[in-house]
Amino acid sequence: MHEITNQIKKIFFVLMVFTGTLTSQLYSQGLWSLEDCILYAFENNIQIKQQMLNSDQYKNNLFQLKAELLPNLNAGGNVSQSYGRALDATTYDFYDQKIKYSSFSINSSVTLFNGLQQYNSIQQGKFNLLASIQETEKLKNDISLMIAAAYLQILMDMELLAVAENQLGITNLQVDRTSKLVEAGSLARGALLEIQSQAASEELMVINSQNNLDIAYLTLTQFLDLDSTGGFVIEVPDLGTIVDRPVTMNISSIYDEARALLPQVKSAEFQLESAKKNLDIARGARSPRLSLSGTYGSSYSDIRKLYDPDNPLVGKEYPFSDQMKDNANTIISLGLNVPIFNGWMVNTYVSNARLGVINSRLQLENTENLLFKDIQKAYTDAIAGRKKYFATEQALVAMEESFRYTEQKFEVGLVNTVDYNAEKNRLTQTQSELLQAKYDYIFKTKILDFYMGIPLSLK
Repeated sequence: MHEITNQIKKIFFVLMVFTGTLTSQLYSQGLWSLEDCILYAFENNIQIKQQMLNSDQYKNNLFQLKAELLPNLNAGGNVSQSYGRALDATTYDFYDQKIKYSSFSINSSVTLFNGLQQYNSIQQGKFNLLASIQETEKLKNDISLMIAAAYLQILMDMELLAVAENQLGITNLQVDRTSKLVEAGSLARGALLEIQSQAASEELMVINSQNNLDIAYLTLTQFLDLDSTGGFVIEVPDLGTIVDRPVTMNISSIYDEARALLPQVKSAEFQLESAKKNLDIARGARSPRLSLSGTYGSSYSDIRKLYDPDNPLVGKEYPFSDQMKDNANTIISLGLNVPIFNGWMVNTYVSNARLGVINSRLQLENTENLLFKDIQKAYTDAIAGRKKYFATEQALVAMEESFRYTEQKFEVGLVNTVDYNAEKNRLTQTQSELLQAKYDYIFKTKILDFYMGIPLSLK
């Protein structure tokens, strides 16, 4: 037993090492694309798993509703012993003595008609299951959009960090140049202090940009439920084609596509159909109920005797098997139950079910309205984002040319350090605005693609 325990421990240890190795390989095997992140979330996100379990419950409920169409079958038995004056159920005679009595039965019943309530319950169960499946798809879509936003945030923060580092590099070159000019007596020491102050400010900007990038990575890994950001690096795609692509479809076309594809609309439609079936179930309660049942049973009593011509007063032993065969009885019943008055319960049930249909129809209408408004906003944001991006791009071209001119004048002493730093800061600000406009436009176009049923991708 001790050896078996040791073997189990060894196997468990090997599995733990193997699992850790796989996890380590997952982190270090390469770059994570947006598709990789979304697929990983679909397979590991706890909310998605819970929603899928919810759908499984609806599936079980539907199976149970179908099974209830079948006849039930139950068996039972009873063994009793009485003292004193008691009735023998096999002879219907009274005896003033101890009696052992046994009975056994098997019965079955089936509903033949109940206003189609069972059929409508099955249909309602189907719509509930379909709505639950669509809710799972909606949850996946929501998580996909959150992951896409976090992914693009990392890409933007990467570029912002590169801009900050590049500007710091340029300033450090100017610090070296200014230091040499101060040592040669060509510039006052105040010029060096000003450019060093600018360098210190830009070093802080680099640190802040790196912190923002680290936080963006942390946000994405938390969406993926990863334990840490160690070894997690995303793929940097070529976004040029996405930025250059204009928005060609109009709002109505996008809405028509989304209306037919998105799960939140389908879920609301299925919920409406479920409410309609619930109304049919309620109306079915007004219908007569026709049922069929059957019972087969037998009994045994130790006091019952067989007639014995040789000893007619006492009789002879009546075996258990013979009694069970002789006492067997079969009952077949056809029952009809007609509802006449039940404290207005059925009418209230129907009225509430009718209100449920109205509410579900309003919910569907509200879902469609919200979808249209979201598409309107996303479309307007995308158009505005594209305009802002290209306008900022042109502004950056002019700003870069202006900075080069200012830098040349600074190097020959025609511009002081304050003006040079101010121009450089304006250039950095414009570069940051361009990056923000770029990724904002990309995200808005991805939302429009998503509404049209195009999978989220940066390729």
